[in-house]
Amino acid sequence: MNTKDIQTLYKYNAWANARILNAASNVTQEQFIAPAPHPHNDLRHTLTHTLFAEWLWRKRWEGDSPTRWINPEDFPTFDTLRARWLEEEEALSEFIASLTDEKLNSSFQYKTMKGVAYKNILWQAMAHFVNHGTQHRSEAAAILTELGHSPGDIDLIIFLRESSQ
Repeated sequence: MNTKDIQTLYKYNAWANARILNAASNVTQEQFIAPAPHPHNDLRHTLTHTLFAEWLWRKRWEGDSPTRWINPEDFPTFDTLRARWLEEEEALSEFIASLTDEKLNSSFQYKTMKGVAYKNILWQAMAHFVNHGTQHRSEAAAILTELGHSPGDIDLIIFLRESSQ
């Protein structure tokens, strides 16, 4: 993996997140927290989980191993969640900009939330990050679609087509 490829994946990740967040900006407060038949119970929990995973992996890549979760109740409204997400997106962008091919292909060590130690190749963990986000964006997209606010297509190939024009 090289920096150009990882930058493309992360541009896609930001694009797909923006589509979800833009669609979510149209829901009411009641819809934001309404129970949904999905793994994370509602839109707020689904989006918070996705944000948490992005924050957690970035912190690990920077040498930290957090032991606390981001709590959905810290985001009483969609606007509070979106504001925190934009902060995380900026921090992630700074990290991506600092990468070299050598760093991408090197290993890093971290501990899980339960304290289990792991060692992974950075680019592999970064590819996992995007893939993990895809799963939870899809769950959020399903909730949004059920609420009448579909984000539209969020596939990588759609992003590539749109960004090549």
